[in-house]
Amino acid sequence: MELRALHYFVTVAEELHFGRAAERLRIVQPAVSQQIVRLERELGVRLLERSSRRVRLTPAGERVLAAAREALAAAARVRVVAGEPAAVLRIGVASCANQRLDRAVGRLRDSERPAEPELVDLPVTARLDAVRDGELDLALVRGAVASTAVTVVRAWTEPLHAVLAREHPAAGKPAVGLRDLDPHGLRLPARESDPPMHDAILAVLPVAPLRPPAGDMLNVLFEVGRDPGGWTLMPAEQLAGSRSERVHHVPFDPPITVDGHVVTSLATPEPCVASYVAAFAD
Repeated sequence: MELRALHYFVTVAEELHFGRAAERLRIVQPAVSQQIVRLERELGVRLLERSSRRVRLTPAGERVLAAAREALAAAARVRVVAGEPAAVLRIGVASCANQRLDRAVGRLRDSERPAEPELVDLPVTARLDAVRDGELDLALVRGAVASTAVTVVRAWTEPLHAVLAREHPAAGKPAVGLRDLDPHGLRLPARESDPPMHDAILAVLPVAPLRPPAGDMLNVLFEVGRDPGGWTLMPAEQLAGSRSERVHHVPFDPPITVDGHVVTSLATPEPCVASYVAAFAD
């Protein structure tokens, strides 16, 4: 039995759609179907009920799904415990680099058990799924992660800054108070773009956002830049080194912070988790 077949089955079981599973796996759909049929033949049971309208797990499929996840997590643990020199360490990150990430890469390379980090750019939800399924060794996430399917450890805390339109009255100030900003000017991305970060921001706001979400962060910054009263919140490290003629960012006074977390598989040994956290800590 190949781990690849189990991986394909878990992906189909989560998507309940062969086409979406193939897109997530970045392979063609017939290859996914072939692996599932081969796995069913090998196990001697039907794992999925398929029709033109839906795909759903059989009772045997439900049992095999739990065992398959355990097997994939165990395989990920074997790779970590092996600890061969310069082992590839797959890290799920956002698209922007920063000093913390650069510093952590150096620490991981120079540690007692050297690792060669491989950065994988994925949306937050896909990042967490990939860690759970053993496709990533760890992921970085800002904001609280409410999941029992992965291990979540706080590694750092960083300030949030106000991102303002250049014409905003507070754009030239050294700092700004959250209650001094007009809530009508606040723009936030849709929650699905980054649920943990979205929830963390909502937790610090004195009032609920008055405007509907503006898609992803790129759309938010565009909206902020063309509204003299527009503003949003972003992590300071994500803004470091960025330049824009349309927006300006300033710190909050009193400060507002967000926690950064290292997320690993439940099967990752505690000493490995501790070493990852130390690499990304202040």
